[in-house]
Amino acid sequence: MRIFVTAKPDAKQEKIERIDENHFIVWVKEPPIKGKANQAIIKALADFFNLPKSAIQIISGFTSKQKTVEIKCFKMENK
Repeated sequence: MRIFVTAKPDAKQEKIERIDENHFIVWVKEPPIKGKANQAIIKALADFFNLPKSAIQIISGFTSKQKTVEIKCFKMENK
């Protein structure tokens, strides 16, 4: 399943807000330097969906706040 993520790096606290079924806003504390924020987004989404980090992959938007993320083994019963 693909979802669309708006990244909010350098946040004071980490959280995820679900806008609708396929759109999320993800706040992470890490800065957008050398992929740190992207890795934090992957970890946050993995925790949110209760999946391993290997099941989450950013497929576009590596240097943008607007990202497309592929989720493998997506379970609909999650949050």
